Formats: sequence, C-alpha cells, structure tokens
Amino acid sequence: MIKLDKKTFKARIEENLSTDARTDIAHADPAQLHNAVSRAVMTDIIPFWNECVERHNSSRRAYYLSAEFLMGRAVYNNLYCAGLLDEAKELFAESGIDIGCLEETEDAALGNGGLGRLAACFLDSAASCDIPLNGYGIRYKYGLFKQGISNGFQTETADVWLDHGDAWSVRAENDSVVVEFAGEAVRAVPYDTPIIGFERKAVNTLRLWQAESLSGFDFARFDAQDYEGANASLINADAINDVLYPNDNTEKGRRLRLKQQYFFVSASVQDIVRRYKKKYGDDFSHFAECYAVQLNDTHPTVAIPELVRILMFREGFSFNDAFDIARRTFNYTNHTVMGEALEKWSIPLFKSVLPTVYEIIVLIDRSLAKYLESVGKADKIPSMRIIDGDVIHMARMAVYGTSHTNGVAQLHTNILKEDVLRDWYELYPERFQNKTNGITPRRWLGLCDPELSALITEKIGKGWETDLDRLSELKKFVDDPSVIERFNKIKHEKKEQLCKYLKEHEGVEVSPDWCFDVQVKRLHEYKRQLLNAFSIMDLYYQIKDHKLPDLQPTCFIFGAKAAPAYRRAKGIIKYINEIAKLVNNDPDTKDKLKVVFVSNYNVSYAEKIIPAADISEQISTAGLEASGTGNMKLMLNGAVTLGTYDGANVEIVEEAGWENEYIFGARVEELAVIRPTYNPREKIYYKDERVKRVVNTLVNATFNDGDTGMFGELYNSLINGCSWHRPDNYFLLTDLRGYVDTKLRALYDYKDRNMFGKKCWMNIASAGKFSSDRTVKQYAEELWKL
Repeated sequence: MIKLDKKTFKARIEENLSTDARTDIAHADPAQLHNAVSRAVMTDIIPFWNECVERHNSSRRAYYLSAEFLMGRAVYNNLYCAGLLDEAKELFAESGIDIGCLEETEDAALGNGGLGRLAACFLDSAASCDIPLNGYGIRYKYGLFKQGISNGFQTETADVWLDHGDAWSVRAENDSVVVEFAGEAVRAVPYDTPIIGFERKAVNTLRLWQAESLSGFDFARFDAQDYEGANASLINADAINDVLYPNDNTEKGRRLRLKQQYFFVSASVQDIVRRYKKKYGDDFSHFAECYAVQLNDTHPTVAIPELVRILMFREGFSFNDAFDIARRTFNYTNHTVMGEALEKWSIPLFKSVLPTVYEIIVLIDRSLAKYLESVGKADKIPSMRIIDGDVIHMARMAVYGTSHTNGVAQLHTNILKEDVLRDWYELYPERFQNKTNGITPRRWLGLCDPELSALITEKIGKGWETDLDRLSELKKFVDDPSVIERFNKIKHEKKEQLCKYLKEHEGVEVSPDWCFDVQVKRLHEYKRQLLNAFSIMDLYYQIKDHKLPDLQPTCFIFGAKAAPAYRRAKGIIKYINEIAKLVNNDPDTKDKLKVVFVSNYNVSYAEKIIPAADISEQISTAGLEASGTGNMKLMLNGAVTLGTYDGANVEIVEEAGWENEYIFGARVEELAVIRPTYNPREKIYYKDERVKRVVNTLVNATFNDGDTGMFGELYNSLINGCSWHRPDNYFLLTDLRGYVDTKLRALYDYKDRNMFGKKCWMNIASAGKFSSDRTVKQYAEELWKL
C-alpha cells in the first residue's frame, strides 16, 4: 500500500482542522491537532483495512479474547507503522510546533500490566506479519485508574482517556448484540480500532465492546420525579465498562467482575457465530476449521460454556456435539502459577448472574468425570473436577475445554507440567506447549529509542524491525571501543531526556551521570519491590557506617500501580516513598543514592524510562513470575538484568550469557527444599544483624506510615506470617544478602564504562528471540494452524 505524500497529508490535516475545529495548524490546541492527524491517517488506511478484512475472512483466522489490552498512546505508534511519523514531525516543525505536544492526549490504559501489554504486542506483531488475528475486549471508559502520590501514599482517580473523543475507533452499530444476565440485559456495541502493521504490511482489528442500556432514559420515571430510577438502566450498563478490575472485596464487586467477563465474552462469541453463519448458514461442520480462539488467561474462560450454550439453544446441537466444536475451537494461555489468579467462582454467586451458563458448566463437569472414569482415573475426580464443592474452577475448565494449554516461558511451562497442572499434563500430555512471550520491537525500540535504532540500522542495515534475529549481527562490534562509546553516549542522551521529564512531572532533579537502576512493573508482593527497598536501606546503612566510600552514584527508579484494595502493596509504595525522603535528603547519602517513585506509570512513561535504564530489576521469587516482558524491553534497550533465575530471565541468560547478567537468589528446586521448614525469624532475622536492622525500619519509628498500620502489617507478614500464609512467604529474607552483594557487583562494574557498555551491547545483540513476531508466528503455526 502506497503511503500519503507529505503535501496530501498536510492538506488533509488542514481540512480536518478547518471543518472540525474552525482553526489551522498554527493555532490548534493539542487535542485538535491530535484529532486532525488521527482522522487523516484513518482516512488513508481505511480502504486498505477493508481489503485486509475481506482477504483474512476468506481463510482460517484467529481471535484473541482478553480482559486487558494495554495499547498505550496510539498516535505515535500508528504514524510510525504507517510510515508517516517523520512527515508529521516536519509538518509540525514548519509551524513551530513540537510533535511532543500530542502527549497531552489519549493514552488508553485498558490494562494493568504484562497481561494487557502482551495482548497489545501480539496484535502489533500479527499485523506486521500479516497474520489474521483480531482482538476482542472491553472499551473501559476510565481504564484502570490514574495514580497520584500524596504524602507518599497512592491515590486513585478516574483515567478519563476519552475526554477528547476517540479518533482511532469506528463505532460498528450494525454489529451490536444483546447480552443477557439473570433478570437483566444490555446491548453490546462494538468499537473497531485498526492495528496497523509495520510499513503497512496489513491492518487487523481490535474490537472493544461498550455496554449500553436497552431501554435508555426512562422519561416517565423522571417525570414522576424519580430521577435516580430514570437513569438506573443507564448506570447499570455503564458500570460494566466503567473500570478495569473493579474492587472485588465484596460480593457486589465480584458480581460486577463476573458480569464484565461474561459481557465481552458473550458479545464476542455471538459476533464470531454471526460471521460464520453469514458464510455457511446453519452448517456448523466447518466452524472449528474456520476459527481458532485464544483465551488470554482464565478471565475469558466462560467463553467455553457460552459457545456450547449458543450451539445448543440457538442452533439445536446436542451437548456432546456442541462441546466437541468448542473444544476444537478454543486454546488456553496460562499466565500464572499463583493460586489466587487461577480464577474460581462461588456457585451461588455464579448462578445468580448466569444461571443458564451454570447449567452448561454442570454438563461439562459431568463429561469430565465420565471421561476420567473411562480412562481409569476415577481417583482423580475429586482433585480435577470443575465443580468442586461450592466452587467453580475456571482454570480446570480452561484445560479440559480447549485443544491446547500453553505456558509463557520454558520454566513456567515446566512448573505447570510438574506441579500446578500436573494431573492435567498426565491426562493430556499432547495438549501442553510452551510459547515464550515476546515484545514488539517497533514500539519498544524503533519508536521509543530512535537514536539507538539509527545506530543499529547504520551497523547492520534496515529490516531488523521485522526480523529481530538480525540483531545478532551486532555482536561483531562488541570489541569496537568506538561503537561502545557511541552506545554509551546514546544512553546518556536518553537519561538526559528522562531527567528533564522527571523534573517537569515529578519535581525531582536527577543527574544523567548516575547509574539508573529501574524496577517498573505491577505492584505485587511476589514481584518483591519490598526486597529492592530493603536493599536500598542496606546500602544506606553501609554508607552511614563508612563501608562504601567509592559507591557508584545510583538513582533507583520505581514505577508501579497497586490494586486499590491491595493494602500491603499500597503499604510498600508508602515505604519506598519514605525511603526516598530519607536518602534523598541525608547529607551523607544524597550524593550517592537517589530514590524516585514515578506517579501514574503507564506505557508512555515506560517509553521514556526503559531506554534510559542501565540495570533491569527482575527479582520475583523463583517460580512465581510466569515470564515477564519488562525484562525483554529493558534488555532490548541495552540494560543488564539483575534478577532471580525465574520466568524469562532464564532464557535471557541463555541468550546473552551469564557474564552479561547479574543473577542471584534461591532457585525453584532450592525453595522446594527450604519451604517445608522455613523459619525466617529464627534462621535469619535473629542471626543476621544487617537483615534485622533493615526489616526493623518497618516498626522502629524510622519511618511513618501515617498511623495506618501498613508497615506493621508488612513486618508481621515477614516475621510472623498470618492466617493465610507462612512467614516471609516470598523469601525476601532468604535472598536479601545475596541480592545486595550482586547489586553492588553490578554497580562497581558500571564504573568501567567500556566493560559495562559491552555487557549492555551484548544484551541488545542477543534479544532477537524475544520478539513477539516470533511468538505470534509460533501460535499461528503450532496452535492455531493458520
């Protein structure tokens, strides 16, 4: 497809500004400029988008069902992939405008972390590889939430990303469907967003559903002065797509979560069935041959009984035939070994929302029990059945009701086979596969680090953007001091850009001459941001004791959101900010240590932090991080990994070499030995004064938690445990000393800029495996059979 020339592009922007806002480029505000540019690109690509839809509909295709799509800001990525970014920069510059002003506009935070960002990367890769993959999700009005930091505490407000409209989507009114709950129904209206492949290879579609009232505003009730009642159906429908992951610590919140999941799943399945019937009518013998549907974790698992329900009650199929079609259509990606994330629903709650779907699940459960008996595994029925007591186990249904189950890193897949889903692997060994996660190199290098991208292109030529294995050609330059010096200068330039942004947005001054140690990811105890915080306190005390006189000055950058109801995670944020106040202002440490907790970490913030990072903190408890993708983004931008032997860290080390990473901590097999008799209080806390000194800062008045009791709760979780877990459940005390030693080794190595630069360069040159292009191609060939 031929792209717009600059003259035509400018004319369309000016026309859009004139007709939509009665202004011109020189006088338009950022929102007006954004909408004009977006409309110009949309006008350009829609004909090709329609061609791709028709072409892909003629062959077997795949759909990706996900509760999250963390797309990030669309305008720069779409301009980049459409080949119009340089032209847009020139047009803006000619009018004296910095294209960076568009950062004031949309940034769709429709995800919480790696799960949603992976979904976004997969869509990008599929379009760039011309793989027919469309996404289905929810058009959350307020995304996750907008994070603020007040007196060190996280605050949450609505993330109103739709304030200035949504120029990148098209409302497909004619494809609306009705979704029914017990005693209630809503209309699901689709909004289609184009996913533009790099250099316009193809354009795929992300279809996000918006819940709307069927009855609308009740004028009669309003006229009777029942103002709340007049809007009740509107409010109830809006609640479904207001916020990603509403607080579920009450039954009311859990009901809303279940309604959200069923809403987008039912709408999506109905949409797929509608597309099929348009082509084949009532002959469903080709359905599983036409479509492969990927369930992104357990959230969309209710799609399995929903398809069975539709085939039985609308199309007249028997249960056995309907379930056979469903099982051949769906595949399941597991993203966690954490029991809390292997979704379960209480039967009374589920039946109160989806009574008919529950009856289908009963049939699936009976089918499983019958099958287990037939293969001589009746003894496994109690531990494997989907309905267990008063609980529905969605992960069990996901494995039983699909063709394949895959993990997202080799270690994670092995843990699934050997532990978490061991019985299922013994039952269906042919169904289990590994698909190590990946990231799109377009957004996570080409777009966010154009300076490094230019150096790479200069050395190995173009084409690496869609063939990341070519980065291995960079290895021949590792012993060229001039190349490493240029890389280090680029890294310093990215730090300068980040420092400017931090000063403007966080009010913090940081020197670009310092080492940047970065931990940016969702806040969870198993990801061990608290361990990182403890290590900083240990360094602080060592400096105070005059033990680290020549320590490399280091800025520790944190970015993370805690779920609003996750009290401990919010306590960790407050603790990190208390540390920041201490070390950033102490005369003995302020020239050596700096701690920055950025507010409202999101995709756009990541695009600034990741290219500036020197050290990538990937320190989850071994065996608990399924894969991680932040580790891959940081690796691709030339940061070394400081991490445990966990998730994709294992494969990063295999690719880049042990000598180029900093690995520490107890491994999965070691923790298996330690765990049964682990007593951190007696074995570590009372015996190691350095550990005790650091941990005690939670309770000895070194810091102030605002009388919330959060710090005391963190202390007790480590030393005494609680009703639902043992002391130090994530082995922070076990790993702390080794972690600090490894961190110090990395910081002292950093002082030799050529040697450390070579380590970073080797990470870039070894990152080819971690392209989501590779991952999606494996899904397409080995799971979806496209």
